[in-house]
Amino acid sequence: MTRVYNFSAGPACLPEWVLNKASQEMLDAHSSGMSVMEMSHRSSEFENILNTAKDRLRRLMDIPEDYEILFLQGGASLQFSMVPMNLLKHSADIINTGQWTKKAIAEHKKLGDTHVVASSAEDNFTYIPKIKQEDLSPDSDYVYICENNTIYGTKYKTLPPHDGKLLVADMSSCILSEPVDVSQYDLIFAGAQKNIGPAGVTLVIIRKDLLTENEALPSMLNYKTYADNNSMYNTPPTYGIYVCGLVFEWLEEQIGGLEAMEKINHQKAALLYDYIDQSTLYSNPVAKEDRSYMNVPFVTGDKDLDAKFVKEAKEAGFVNIKGHRSVGGMRASIYNAMPVEGVEALVDFMKKFESENTKG
Repeated sequence: MTRVYNFSAGPACLPEWVLNKASQEMLDAHSSGMSVMEMSHRSSEFENILNTAKDRLRRLMDIPEDYEILFLQGGASLQFSMVPMNLLKHSADIINTGQWTKKAIAEHKKLGDTHVVASSAEDNFTYIPKIKQEDLSPDSDYVYICENNTIYGTKYKTLPPHDGKLLVADMSSCILSEPVDVSQYDLIFAGAQKNIGPAGVTLVIIRKDLLTENEALPSMLNYKTYADNNSMYNTPPTYGIYVCGLVFEWLEEQIGGLEAMEKINHQKAALLYDYIDQSTLYSNPVAKEDRSYMNVPFVTGDKDLDAKFVKEAKEAGFVNIKGHRSVGGMRASIYNAMPVEGVEALVDFMKKFESENTKG
């Protein structure tokens, strides 16, 4: 068997250490005599898996005790509705940075007053709009951002002003890639399938004082339901949570924490961006100060040549590198699980392709 380098934006590659450990425990997890897939979510064995995962995540992210950790289903897309259902009282301010905020805006507008306070749509979302406090609506309850955009390759390096308002962040594609001060946020959510674990799990980190009774909300759409039941009001995605726990273990014990992970991620991103910037064939359209460390789009400027690159890259073992249809070209998603040697190998392939496809 030959493993490929998987540059998919999600579901993304998982650390081989995690995959190996999961395979070793497939038939007999934690000396239970069964797979986690077969465990009752009410069993002491699974309760230990869940609580250990939460404890590891709290340590990794230094999550304050006045924040709750929830495991949900429905992907980040369900959060586009759950956030306003639980937090929207007057209005919401959203900064539009691409596909995922556009979808969040559409769902918000179904549920209440929604203001798009800034947008980079006019430049195909190649930068992060900078706002001032006075740009925010006087009566808005929260400011909503997508911190890292998988499609366009942008990343907030400085959080927007939000004095007197909650801050909600979709961190699906950058969570666990670097240390963050959780106390600067009021609600963080992330689909697992990029940097946390397998598809099917959604992580929510929310201030406990925002968990309120709301009899008008369906139980499964109320964050308090999950908090009150340790994320087990219904049968949770047990195996997905187990794998997330293994990823947390890998980050904590194999990598050495998020500070160490950040250094590796910056190294990988620098390898790729530095080569693109000096190349005569490839270019990256994103404003340099807003470049993502996780998702790197690049183009040759020739659609036929882009298609040739994608085809030959796949043949060489670099898969899922085609760019999103709204951007075109190529995109290398270099999440935590992508090893440095994978990026080095990609750069070597890019150099070879450039030398073979550049005139003169």
